[in-house]
Amino acid sequence: MTEQTVTETGAHDFLAHVLAGGTTEVEEAVRKAAAAEIMPRFRQLDEDEIVEKNGPHDLVTVADRAAEAHLTASLTALLPGSVVVGEEAVHADPAVYEALKGDAPVWIVDPVDGTRQFVRGEAGFCTLVALARRGEVLASWTYAPALDEFAVAVRGHGATLNGEPIRSGAPASGAVLEVATSHPDYTTPDQKRALLGLRTEGVRPRPCGSAGLEYLAVARGRLDAVAFSWEYAWDHAAGLLLVAEAGGADLTLTGERFRITGGNTLPFTAARDAATAERIRSLLGAR
Repeated sequence: MTEQTVTETGAHDFLAHVLAGGTTEVEEAVRKAAAAEIMPRFRQLDEDEIVEKNGPHDLVTVADRAAEAHLTASLTALLPGSVVVGEEAVHADPAVYEALKGDAPVWIVDPVDGTRQFVRGEAGFCTLVALARRGEVLASWTYAPALDEFAVAVRGHGATLNGEPIRSGAPASGAVLEVATSHPDYTTPDQKRALLGLRTEGVRPRPCGSAGLEYLAVARGRLDAVAFSWEYAWDHAAGLLLVAEAGGADLTLTGERFRITGGNTLPFTAARDAATAERIRSLLGAR
């Protein structure tokens, strides 16, 4: 048996293991990365450990980079032949993003989602990991270490939070819809106009915090929907599967499902149920 065949067999076995609900190894890897690289720096950052990437609202810290490196090593060791598409790796080399379209299993990693909150010493940040192949997200892990919350989703096997099943449910009839939206600093003029469609009776929009934690809020029924205008896979892959496996739905502006490989018509929404997703989508397309 060739080395390539051994690698392919190992990858197939691991993917089958994950899809059967065997997510413990990945959860342990995520916890170890957070314990080693993120939490020791929480509320301990020096000014020279915080850098602006594309402006004052787009920050990276030494914790982001160290955690991504830690996860890259541990996750690829778990799954032979896999590759990592991480936020910081793509910032350094945009060509890394193309791996999402390839045949190899891909770990999609956002080491610290909610870096602004992390920098401010607030607990509302998380680590996001998703496992995908050929553009389909198979499993996801959302870990908020400062909140001691760990959500896991496996395609076809549901979603859990700290080991307990979660369901998104549906908003109460006639209730005002609570919707987290893209921050205005991250939207084009056309997207701003689309998001204005949510400023209507029966909807209460607000700027989002950590995207991963907003998705978790939808999945557990504490937030009715999100409406986002950017499509970086590391921000959305884990949360979209979490919402879907909890019973929710997502739609782009044209009524299609969101594609992690890109080319989506924006903004898009993920919501507690299909009816709410359609309502938000129609409001986004009203202007």
